Amino acid sequence: MNKEDLKSLNQLPQSYWLASTDPTDYSSLSEDISVDIAIIGAGMAGILCAYLLHKENLSMAVLDAGKILGGTTSHTTAKITSQHGLIYDKLKKQMGFDLAKQYADANENAIKQIKDIIDQHHIDCDYSPQSAYIYAEDENNAEKIEDEVKTASELGIKASFIDEIPFPISIKAGMKFDNQAQFHPRKFLLRLAEIIGNEGVRIYENSRAVDLEDGEKITITTEQGKKVTANKVIIASHYPFYNKPGMYFSRIYTERTYILAIAAKEKYPGGMYINAENPSRSLRELDTKDGQLILVVGENHKTGQGRDMANHYRNLIDFADRIFTVEDIPYRWSTQDCMTLDGIPYIGYYKQDTPDILIATGFQKWGMTNSMVAANIIRDLITDGSSQWQDVYNPSRKNIIGAAKTFIVENVDVAKHLISGKISPLPENVEVSPGEGKVFEHDGERIGAYRDEQGKLFLVNTTCTHMGCELNWNSAERSWDCPCHGSRFTFSGNIIDGPAVSPLTAENDVNTVEKIIKDEF
Repeated sequence: MNKEDLKSLNQLPQSYWLASTDPTDYSSLSEDISVDIAIIGAGMAGILCAYLLHKENLSMAVLDAGKILGGTTSHTTAKITSQHGLIYDKLKKQMGFDLAKQYADANENAIKQIKDIIDQHHIDCDYSPQSAYIYAEDENNAEKIEDEVKTASELGIKASFIDEIPFPISIKAGMKFDNQAQFHPRKFLLRLAEIIGNEGVRIYENSRAVDLEDGEKITITTEQGKKVTANKVIIASHYPFYNKPGMYFSRIYTERTYILAIAAKEKYPGGMYINAENPSRSLRELDTKDGQLILVVGENHKTGQGRDMANHYRNLIDFADRIFTVEDIPYRWSTQDCMTLDGIPYIGYYKQDTPDILIATGFQKWGMTNSMVAANIIRDLITDGSSQWQDVYNPSRKNIIGAAKTFIVENVDVAKHLISGKISPLPENVEVSPGEGKVFEHDGERIGAYRDEQGKLFLVNTTCTHMGCELNWNSAERSWDCPCHGSRFTFSGNIIDGPAVSPLTAENDVNTVEKIIKDEF
């Protein structure tokens, strides 16, 4: 396929998971309420926490800033797998066998538990058992594959060595995990939301939490000024919006990854594949009512960093063309993942001295099983005071070997981007064409401009409302992205991804800036 002729690159991205399911219509929070447990964030982790905890006869409310299951959960590759890259040998060396075993057991259990829930409620969610594969094209990674097979097997995972994959890709080594799976995440979770909603759990959409006060009870305030009083709060909002005591903004960074859903002449051979190198490449099939599609995934980079974001899609098209006869690309989208310093999610007490505030974040790129793990750990901490898997996921863990270097690198990078937009010269003679976004300067003010296909101009202040970093234009998604902590905003300034809780505003009156552009550019 000629990527220059690909019309879909000129259109806004669309996730298959969203396109193939009905939109939700839960009400927003319109009055102050009091509950036993409040859950902030109605993605996979939040809904699964509510699903497990609602059986404990606790009153609950789930708040989402937008539509439930509309964020990262609807932009995933939806692989239910304990194969999280080359993680187990690294875990054993850095944290010891026992903690590596905790991680392996928690994720293997999650695979089985998801299937049990599907069977229990007879949920039609395109569940399909699959094997998961990692392959190395570089000789330097072949030994790492061999070590990973050995360690994973010691930890009780059914892992084996392979020396070829069913694609025209020459590999040096490979690894296979049996008893893994894939599914349609929204079909699965929308049904669970319906079940818990029918059994008394209150679910609210368009109810963004903007403040949290810890006292005898915890009070959450929404952007509409409504308050939720709770005995315990679970923060499952992907990137934590509440940063004051935990400094999570210094311990998490975000990455974006791109996804194509292609129709190919060849039949997909089955299995879920990912390479061991960078740039990342991942493959899995997707059966739809219109026939088989193949998810081609990769091109990860830090959010808000990079120039031509649309080029990541073009690189994936090149990769797909080398393997398949691509006939169409009906869907494309990107996703955003929260990354931790040591590669392990933060699940448990927000801080050791805040037993009534719990958190689930930093799932890396493996949110399907880790969301299930999070629900189990948090349920156990609330009901029993402990969990068999809490130590490896403990947000306050002290045994993060090698993470200090990552902390320094990531936060120096944040500081660089915090000041770069404020001191860098901006282009002169700016013209904003339909479908284009640019930044320009007028009277010392940095202004972001986007003109839609109908010629309407949208203007925003390009300073992120979270911590003041300067935003960059994302040409692939037509959004303003923060290179520091991953907040994202629409071209009109509304929030797409946190941790920001306030939208962008126009720096000047629209008509005035229209005149500025006409007069000066």
